[in-house]
Amino acid sequence: METLSYEIVINAPKQKVWDVLWNQKTYSEWTQFFSPGSIMKSDWKVGGKTYFVNAEGAGMVSTIDTLEEPDQIIFKHLGMVDKDGHEDTESMEVKQWSGCFEKYILIDFDGKTKLHAEVQTEKDWEDTMNTGFTKGLEVVKSLAENTI
Repeated sequence: METLSYEIVINAPKQKVWDVLWNQKTYSEWTQFFSPGSIMKSDWKVGGKTYFVNAEGAGMVSTIDTLEEPDQIIFKHLGMVDKDGHEDTESMEVKQWSGCFEKYILIDFDGKTKLHAEVQTEKDWEDTMNTGFTKGLEVVKSLAENTI
């Protein structure tokens, strides 16, 4: 398992960056580099259910491990969900990575926001994560700095 880290400084307050990250419309914009049409569905409860899915509705089922808006959120990935909504948290394939964390930490940086993202992933997914986060966080920066 690899732990990958990404950082970007954004000329906007933490709350605005947080809103860009998790607003339904802007979420799909910055996550397009992972999968076009991506959406996140969450009950926004620690220990609850969060789904990161593609346009067809397939993807990952996760839970929120830590939530301190607008300072940090840590997701714990539990398994896969198919387009019909069936969850797989028990297969051998899923058990190889189940429990991995994805963290977003927002730090006040002289009136700007330092956004630190960290993800645990299998080596096979490293290129996808690098591309998704590098390009995606640039979109977060652009949206947070250029919208009202």
